[in-house]
Amino acid sequence: MTGLVTIYGGSGFLGRYITRRLAQQGWRVRVACRRPEEALFVRTYGVVGQVEPVFCNIRDDDSVRGVMTGADAVVNCVGVLAEKGRNTFKAVQEEGPERIARLAAELGVARMVHVSAIGADAESESEYARSKAAGEAGVLRHMPQAVVLRPSILFGSEDEFFNRFASMAQISPVIPVVGANTKFQPVHADDVANAAALAVTGHAAPGVYELGGPDVHSFRELIVQMLRIIRRRRLVLALPFGVGRLMATAGGVVQMLSLGLVRAPITADQVANLRHDNVVGTGAKGFSDLGIEPIAMEAVLPDYLWRFRPSGQYLAIKESARNLRPH
Repeated sequence: MTGLVTIYGGSGFLGRYITRRLAQQGWRVRVACRRPEEALFVRTYGVVGQVEPVFCNIRDDDSVRGVMTGADAVVNCVGVLAEKGRNTFKAVQEEGPERIARLAAELGVARMVHVSAIGADAESESEYARSKAAGEAGVLRHMPQAVVLRPSILFGSEDEFFNRFASMAQISPVIPVVGANTKFQPVHADDVANAAALAVTGHAAPGVYELGGPDVHSFRELIVQMLRIIRRRRLVLALPFGVGRLMATAGGVVQMLSLGLVRAPITADQVANLRHDNVVGTGAKGFSDLGIEPIAMEAVLPDYLWRFRPSGQYLAIKESARNLRPH
């Protein structure tokens, strides 16, 4: 075994890719998460006893310290897209990362990798973006040699972007889009995991890396591409930001009245975030500095979006059958 790494949020969408890569490289991995009983699948990423899910509350010093003790490196990939209960942007994305970095410094942990996001900005009107910037600052205050990764929107078989809109396309003739012209640079989760693994093993220089895929597309273009893959024709309706804010307000009221049973489809903070492009900045360090060539969406999306096609896995068979001619 190479060493011990604690991955906070290691059972989440991105975290599981990082966990798998480090396990394959021989690391012993502690997967720190809120519900370890729901993360038992990570054990299959390594040999018996190599990968272990453990309980951790990122809001508590003792809990964070307990799962970090003895670790050679730590990775933080905990984040939230919308606040829920005590898991606020401030608690999870500002105070959480700083707590991990402070305790890592106290315990003499050699390396820290922190996953932030493109668009992190202390001056942003979005609380999400401000909390991401504050989290980065807190990490670098205590662990100045840390590696900070800022990915654009992530795609992969468990993603919450393409899967969500593809599911919507199954039942709705219209796909409403707020910020249709906003640019994104989608990046495969495993490419980001590769970058994290390089940082853990000391093969990435300290600093901030902005990680985007090989192509830049508008929000509308991403939805159109998704619809083409799942073979569905739907109207992509571009909504003004003002309408988006009204939807967020109405959704928030419904969510409150339902005591959280019905989640708002979009929040006011997400609308604010959509006003800005989510692409790698000019001059920023990125994949090229790590020797990684990111994979394109076209090579991956069909592998997991096929289930949203009208006939699912059988669509290709039906299409092939149309070309058959009776003798």
